[in-house]
Amino acid sequence: MSDNSVDPSGNTEAFRAFTGPPESAAPSKAPYVIGGVVAVALIVLIAWLAL
Repeated sequence: MSDNSVDPSGNTEAFRAFTGPPESAAPSKAPYVIGGVVAVALIVLIAWLAL
């Protein structure tokens, strides 16, 4: 009895079709937001201390 399924490891094209499209995870902006808030807080603190 022949097996009609294609072995995904048989060639690169079949393997890529088997695994599906690559997931492109959008980079998180949270570190930039947190860094911005910290930078503004430091600037305000330095300005307050300079008065």
